[in-house]
Amino acid sequence: MSNHDPELTDAAVVDLFFARDERGIEAAREKYGGMCKRIAANILGSEEDAEECLNDVLLSTWNAIPPAKPGSLFGYLVTAVRNTAINLSVRRKAEKRGGKQMRLALEELSESLPAPDNVEAAFSEHEAAERLRQFVASLPPETGRMFILRYVYLLPVNEIAGKMGVGVSKVKVTLHRTRRALKAFLGGDEL
Repeated sequence: MSNHDPELTDAAVVDLFFARDERGIEAAREKYGGMCKRIAANILGSEEDAEECLNDVLLSTWNAIPPAKPGSLFGYLVTAVRNTAINLSVRRKAEKRGGKQMRLALEELSESLPAPDNVEAAFSEHEAAERLRQFVASLPPETGRMFILRYVYLLPVNEIAGKMGVGVSKVKVTLHRTRRALKAFLGGDEL
């Protein structure tokens, strides 16, 4: 099994990790490294920091698998790189473009989510993730894509507008309405 095999499935890559075969690391990098670096760069504002973040995530994945056996290698890596980049950004108190986007996105969502002291009481992390998936799935495709680009990939509003071929104001209004809908969906009061 070659790590350059385009048909290499996530399960096959995870099997390489379980076999302690270092080709698993390179296969994961080849398959998902570009997207992971893009996410990290959006958060950190630096390609060098994004590369360091990706390397840290691949090493931590090597150390976590086994015993962890992710159902979705893509989801596992994206979550790990996002969390690692956010933690790195907080530690460095980044004020670069990516750091600003993270702070702005979190501020935007803060009013739609339960208060930090009530999060655990409201629902577990797993339940929260499932509710968020349900919410995004209920959105019209264009709205869901804008929401994901802003709050998962942390893209700036003007970049989302460019990718979607719409005006910046449309993106801002759509995201505002979507945050209100999220608050209502999670059982909060309407704004």
